[in-house]
Amino acid sequence: MPSPTEISVPQLSRLVGMPDAPSIVDVRSAEHFNDDSRIIPGAIRRESSSVESWAPRYHGKSVVVTCEHGKRASQGVAAWLRQLGVAAESLEGGMEAWRTAGALLVATAKLPTRDFEQRTVWVTRARPKVDRIACPWLIRRFVDPGAVFLFVAPSEVAGVAEKFHATPFDVEGVFWSHREGRCTFDTMIEELGLGSEPLARLAAIVRGADTADMSLAPEAPGLLAASLGYSRMYKDDLEQLAHAMEFYDAMYRWCRDATEETHNWPAASPRTAASPVPKPQPA
Repeated sequence: MPSPTEISVPQLSRLVGMPDAPSIVDVRSAEHFNDDSRIIPGAIRRESSSVESWAPRYHGKSVVVTCEHGKRASQGVAAWLRQLGVAAESLEGGMEAWRTAGALLVATAKLPTRDFEQRTVWVTRARPKVDRIACPWLIRRFVDPGAVFLFVAPSEVAGVAEKFHATPFDVEGVFWSHREGRCTFDTMIEELGLGSEPLARLAAIVRGADTADMSLAPEAPGLLAASLGYSRMYKDDLEQLAHAMEFYDAMYRWCRDATEETHNWPAASPRTAASPVPKPQPA
């Protein structure tokens, strides 16, 4: 059982991918990181020795700190954060326990280089519908919560990518795009090592809506309808993304926890569900 200043692997696993997930700080040594460069979804690597310099970024947030074994590095950094006024816990057992449990990990080898604020920067075509909303959701929830997305005219994607050191996605001829009938969302899940049953289920829905193959999932037409509705509701692409994030949060939560649940009306009331109460007989 974790101490009051620790969080267990199962506890953190349930929070990963959720909109209220804590900020995760990976303070492993270079040696341990080089042995396995995968990270917990949403984690940012920081130097444990410079905690006082980067701690202000986390004021008002909940933070989980991890190192390789969950001992002096992560516990020390978490203690420093707490005395600086940041709500911080260390991960019980660290990355070693996380890997042993088979919890989700992000492959970092093909991730874009982060900017000076530790953000990834991406660029794609304006007026998103399905893939260009689903992919930003996946990145912000599982890769980089602070990721920046630039929506520009299709003819300007390559130029903007070069000028602003942004990574293009969901356009022809780039790494992060459609492959053999599968959409960009599929590509990101595969390349980032994000294989899980809930994300695979969501990917089928996204692929169906994005490629007009509604046979892939019965939910695909609903996602397409909602996506087209969002695109009509918001002229600003970033505003559309901000509102649609919550929709994808709900879809993912259904994929993870509620696929077996059904709903019908009217619900049985206690009176109708029980045996009828006999009427009193006249004397």
